[in-house]
Amino acid sequence: MEAELAVLNLSKSFGSLKAVDDVSFEIGRNEIFGLLGPNGAGKTTLISMICGLLKPTSGKVVFNGAGERRRVGYCPQENIYYPKLTCLEQLIFTGEMYGMSAAAARERALMLLQLLGLTDKEEARAAGLSGGMKRRLNLCLAIIHDPDLIILDEPEAGLDPQSRLLVREFIKNISARKTVILTTHNMDEADRLADRIAIVDHGKLLLLDTPENLKRTTGEGDILELIFESHTENKLQEFAGEIKKQFFKVSCTGDTLLIKNPNIINSLSGIKDAAGERGLRIAELKLRENTLEDVFIHLTGRTLRQ
Repeated sequence: MEAELAVLNLSKSFGSLKAVDDVSFEIGRNEIFGLLGPNGAGKTTLISMICGLLKPTSGKVVFNGAGERRRVGYCPQENIYYPKLTCLEQLIFTGEMYGMSAAAARERALMLLQLLGLTDKEEARAAGLSGGMKRRLNLCLAIIHDPDLIILDEPEAGLDPQSRLLVREFIKNISARKTVILTTHNMDEADRLADRIAIVDHGKLLLLDTPENLKRTTGEGDILELIFESHTENKLQEFAGEIKKQFFKVSCTGDTLLIKNPNIINSLSGIKDAAGERGLRIAELKLRENTLEDVFIHLTGRTLRQ
């Protein structure tokens, strides 16, 4: 994987507070890189250093190729726009500030407005747009100069379901030619979009892997619920005791056995056979796969919004 940028031993302190603590990773070209962490974890500080808005205390960010941060487009969590300008006017103006000709900026602006469902609003003032439309306009403003690296901070915040799907498809499409850093509180969004996910907390990088590997190998794992037909309680308790040696977490209540383990589905056949050998007949079986939220809470001990 060719790297678009490398974060090397990056740290940032504000007095005695270490907001980012010796973080290192690489982001591949044309990769969607998810950055997850609870509020106060250091995500915004990390992004600000990547963008060049904040100087690191130590460490550095290395870009692959010329132009460095002029190649970056940043869509912050808070919408930033010119309220009295129309959508088209401010996109052209922003493009010209990046050195584009008026004609080139206009052509690209019209294309972006179409892709993000704002064609009929090109002559509307930004102040009169709905919250979802303002969010989509902010995305247009962030990429009007056709950057190679696009940083999106909560891009789906405040969007209705239809707009959310539109933005999600847009991000997928641009990742074929661009590198995307995505921060989000929406675990479903991260799971669907990101090629790899970094989880940070207290300024440190806790884990970095694909969503599939994170769910398969981290946390308490998938949950298998087995409800058995009538039996002696001792027999089920004995069975639970035996399989505890193999699995991460096993609990037995009445006729129900709960087993938690990463990728438990691969052991399902063996569990059923072992139960049958002991005369335990399964009446009902339920399986819930491990989720990114399960992984996140396992690593940080708290939810994203705490």
